[in-house]
Amino acid sequence: MNHLENLSDYTNQTFENIKHINEYGIEYWEARELQSILNYKEWRKFENVINKAKESCKNSNISVVEHFVDVDKLSKRANNAKVMIKDYKLTRYACYLIAQNGDPRKEVIALAQTYFAIQTRKQEISEKDYMSLTEDEKRFYQRNLTKKGNYSLNQTAKKAGVKNFDKFHNSGYKGLYNGETANDIAKRKGLRYREDILDNMGSDELIANLFRISQTEQKLKKDNIQTENEANDTHYNIGKIVRKAIKEAGRNNARRFTNSQEKS
Repeated sequence: MNHLENLSDYTNQTFENIKHINEYGIEYWEARELQSILNYKEWRKFENVINKAKESCKNSNISVVEHFVDVDKLSKRANNAKVMIKDYKLTRYACYLIAQNGDPRKEVIALAQTYFAIQTRKQEISEKDYMSLTEDEKRFYQRNLTKKGNYSLNQTAKKAGVKNFDKFHNSGYKGLYNGETANDIAKRKGLRYREDILDNMGSDELIANLFRISQTEQKLKKDNIQTENEANDTHYNIGKIVRKAIKEAGRNNARRFTNSQEKS
């Protein structure tokens, strides 16, 4: 694990950079990655902090299982052997509680406490709040999530061996948009040169793209993809799967992801 040596190396972006977005657009952090950022060298000691945080959550009459989700994942050892290790998917609130229960002698703990305390107050809006938004407000909200999702996907794709990111992203678009590249979509929408297609989508279309993005990231990780061609194929196939789901949900919903040449 990579540990930051100097306090000056830390910014709010340090904690944002290890954030993940799931298929429902919900943010989470992985405990093993947070352990590294908070400079805990031993998982045993960091898990003690997690257990204290879980107890704090329980004492506040808040569901522990909703904020600390147990997961198992494969880890590669020095001899290339793979072993199953324990991890957690953590909400922002869970991260805040961990920071609150961390070693106060670590200066980074104070930074984490401040960051997660402030950001927890800006939690994701509730479903009720979301439904009350105007279409423009929903679009803005979903656009922000796709930006975060794309950033996270790019980090995962880079680890999978992707170097040509234009080709990688176009693979996903081709799967979702029946062979259309980003440029094709821009032309169909009548956009100007270099105008971002994601900035010109409605909330439903952005949700479909966020689903494509998050599912691709999860697939790259789950299948341990390590070549650029495999990553591109994965992105394309996920795009096709999302497209098929949209078509099965209703022909009208599918039209926005259809070029004029597609046959029913």
